[in-house]
Amino acid sequence: MSAPPQYDVPLTLGAQLDARANDPAIASLPAVVHGDRSWSYLEFRDEAVRFAHFLIARLGPVDEARPGHVAMLLDNHPELLALYAGCGYAGLTLFGVNTGLRGETLAGVLNQSGARVLVVDERLLPEVEPIVDRLANIAPENLLVLRSQSPEDLGDRDLAGRIAAEVAAPGISLDTPGVDVVPSDNLVVIYTSGTTGLPKGINNNHLKLLVIGQTVANNLGLGTDDVGYACMPLFHSNALFLGFQPCLYAGGTISMRERFSASAFVPDVLRYGVTFWNYVGEPVHYILGAIEKEYSSDAARIRAELTENPRNRLRYAVGNGAAPPDIDRFAHWLGLEDMFELYGSTEATISTFRKKGDPRGSVGEVKDDAVKILSESAAECPPAEVDSDGKIANYAAAVGEICRVAPDTGLFQGYFANDGATTSKYRDGVYHSGDLGHIQIVDGVRHLFFDGRTDDWIRKDGENFSAAQVARLVQEHADVVLAAAYGVPCAVSDELVMVALKLRDGVGFDPQGFFDFCDESTREGGMDPKWFPDFVRIVEEFEYTQTQKVLVRNLKRDHFDLRRLAEQSVFWRRRGDTGYRAFTRAEFDLLRKEFEAAERVALVDR
Repeated sequence: MSAPPQYDVPLTLGAQLDARANDPAIASLPAVVHGDRSWSYLEFRDEAVRFAHFLIARLGPVDEARPGHVAMLLDNHPELLALYAGCGYAGLTLFGVNTGLRGETLAGVLNQSGARVLVVDERLLPEVEPIVDRLANIAPENLLVLRSQSPEDLGDRDLAGRIAAEVAAPGISLDTPGVDVVPSDNLVVIYTSGTTGLPKGINNNHLKLLVIGQTVANNLGLGTDDVGYACMPLFHSNALFLGFQPCLYAGGTISMRERFSASAFVPDVLRYGVTFWNYVGEPVHYILGAIEKEYSSDAARIRAELTENPRNRLRYAVGNGAAPPDIDRFAHWLGLEDMFELYGSTEATISTFRKKGDPRGSVGEVKDDAVKILSESAAECPPAEVDSDGKIANYAAAVGEICRVAPDTGLFQGYFANDGATTSKYRDGVYHSGDLGHIQIVDGVRHLFFDGRTDDWIRKDGENFSAAQVARLVQEHADVVLAAAYGVPCAVSDELVMVALKLRDGVGFDPQGFFDFCDESTREGGMDPKWFPDFVRIVEEFEYTQTQKVLVRNLKRDHFDLRRLAEQSVFWRRRGDTGYRAFTRAEFDLLRKEFEAAERVALVDR
């Protein structure tokens, strides 16, 4: 295994990429691979510099009234990384817009970003064209399209054609722009959802991104012969922090697929010689299902054709949200040395890595003494007391919010243009994660366990989003008087989405009609597909706090447990269903068995 290169250059993306492109031992090594396309480190550098000169020319003067902001709405393509690194060279800020946003929400995010250039994937152009007249800062000529479907040039909108015509043809090596870039410059804004209003953008400067890449690469022991695999979206922190940045630091290769495909995972791993993969929980489960289908659940065949396949170089997986049995099977079937289940967020204030020998189900050792579990009264929660059956005897007392109590915010650099959200996140010397967890002490070492989100947040497929946003959208249904949304247990990953609905007097719940409403909202009404409710509970009336807010905590406590709820009041859908159906006691019992098999039944029974 080759060690990562070491350079005495500034911690800025451009300087780091230049150092590798100018190193004879690294320059010709593959940096980015996508299908039959491959860029060496020198070629990657040259592409990024072409993008930088193009963006500088298109933006013109940059000042407070004319910010150097660029937005992207892209699937995973090499050009996404060239755009990212190009912004790094040019001293610009890139806004990674979630490709699931639609309509007013998409327009609102683009306007709030202040971006004056937008690069959109051709596949996603139909989502942008209806809102073009609502984009306040992006001139028509600065809406540029990355050709991903059409074989022909797209005219004045064609990104590749415009760069070639206005800057230089591909393969031309240009001098870097004469822009003074420092490590504290904001490089990329990554969006997560707020509790109200538009998604929140998290600031990430050069220093933060490079330090995270170095930390992950060192934890995994990566070198120049390592190959990552980005099938999680690169506009999101999971793939950027845990996939691309470690590869860059190590002088390794990032291979990529436009979007996640469970059936394509194994072929891609073998094709590219992938050695490590960044994941979120549910895709791990889907990949296992695809392997079972491909190999007819034949353990001997899986071992012979996959685990021991000489083309299988996969050693590590790193991510969050996978169930312990899925971790076991994935590591066994793929022949991994280790699977690093971690805890962290885009804010990057608190992070842990689970390694071999850590307690089953934990997300790793808490090495930062400032990280504490706090109760609603801000008192520190006691460690979990585990009985002989492996259950937590003091669950109610031990579980609280995962916080960091310190005079600094660590790597968290605040939210873009949202001082209120920043203050809410870090207040009175405490960083509030919005996550629930508990500490278990084993042999004197504190280990963290993730127990879900607090009431205002839902975490699904590795992304956090606002429960209030989901409630607001479903409340637009003509039959709904009031709605509450909350996260409920999931057998294979983070959480599922449940909504409780109070209907108009005299109206019955129409399962198919409500499904169709949500389906249409994901296509035209601003609902991200992840927000689509998995469970629906009908209530005659909500419980309220003294300030007349819906008491969500009790709804979350009862979730879909029909031992506590009337059977006829709950409806559900499985992934791939085309409608809701009544959730029966028999279905609950079967679902609970799935939680038992996943070693997560405590989430249902608590």
